[in-house]
Amino acid sequence: MDVVIVGAGAAGYFAALSAKRHHPAASVALLERSDKVLSKVRISGGGRCNVTHHCLDTRRLARHYPRGGSFLRQAFKQFAVPDTIAWFQAAGVPLKVEADGRMFPITDDSATVVEALTDAAHHAGVRLQLHSRVDRLERVSGNRWNVHVSGREALAADKVIVTMGGHPKPAAYALLEALGQPLVEPVPSLFTFNLPDDAICALAGVVAPSVRARIAGTDLESDGPLLITHWGMSGPAILRLSAWGARTVHDLDHRFTLQLNWVGGRHEGLVQQAIQEQLSMHPNKQLANLPLFGLPRRLWAHLLHRADTGMDRTPATLPRKERNRLVDTLTNDRYAVNGRTTYKEEFVTAGGVDLASVDPATMQSRLLPGLHFAGEVLDIDGITGGFNFQAAWTTGFIAGKLA
Repeated sequence: MDVVIVGAGAAGYFAALSAKRHHPAASVALLERSDKVLSKVRISGGGRCNVTHHCLDTRRLARHYPRGGSFLRQAFKQFAVPDTIAWFQAAGVPLKVEADGRMFPITDDSATVVEALTDAAHHAGVRLQLHSRVDRLERVSGNRWNVHVSGREALAADKVIVTMGGHPKPAAYALLEALGQPLVEPVPSLFTFNLPDDAICALAGVVAPSVRARIAGTDLESDGPLLITHWGMSGPAILRLSAWGARTVHDLDHRFTLQLNWVGGRHEGLVQQAIQEQLSMHPNKQLANLPLFGLPRRLWAHLLHRADTGMDRTPATLPRKERNRLVDTLTNDRYAVNGRTTYKEEFVTAGGVDLASVDPATMQSRLLPGLHFAGEVLDIDGITGGFNFQAAWTTGFIAGKLA
């Protein structure tokens, strides 16, 4: 049996290894259009590689995917987080769990993950072919395929596994569109928000520990830490919001009003009460020296200024009108978002191969026998935290096994 895999990323390598494991006699060719493999693995997690997330309950795990959760819930029955942990352990890359559930190699170095995958593929007899751009997939007699590589003779295959990743432009999927494979329009996911020329960018590096972020005029919201950057806002609260709201934000041309509750979603009554307590406890202390709710001092000063509350005010001299403005700023602050920025080059795409046209038990196209998919080329994307890699390992394993 001849298996050709298009794309040497995380899903492509795992598909190749799974094909050789389950079909040792098979000839497996792994094609990569560039001269580099596993590029996203190398940069993930700041160069440490966030391999997966320590969420062992597959139902809960599936809830971390804005698109593809139901599809993956079925796929996780064949390969889930415990299987990923076991595979890397056996490959000599034990993983560790961090406080937020993310899992990294104990080396804190993505190179160990890359080496484990490339070494395993080499020893299994996978044929890696770099500079191999696939121009066309051709279905020939029966269920066999010809894979046309630019400048070379076509490769014959019994099975083709497409793992070419996600792309923000529809033209990147022309290879599949030409076959009549149903596709979902791709749009960016998992990005940070740009706030051009906003004064808050002067606080770059400051982290608000517990923020509720909302996109005004929608029901989209997210909780978690928020990081202020030189260009706007990032951190878990923003990244999750960008993932769940990817299509909505795209339709808004990435221009919208961001509503922030800086105090963990506390409602106005509780915030009023907290300020009132400061009135009685520290009546003569300047507000600038009384940051509430664990807010960083620089951010607290910014919010006082934004609420037009004097830095030298004391609780005893704070008029009700100013107090109400401060409460409103803390619970319903608003910023004009204009554009996006890729998160640490870890670009994620919502869209790709329509999941309704793919069998989750085999990752095979329901319309084109012998054509399988794995990884981000599918209309699957997760929030940050190792979920996208887990989808790649799972779908790659199944595609290779059942191809």
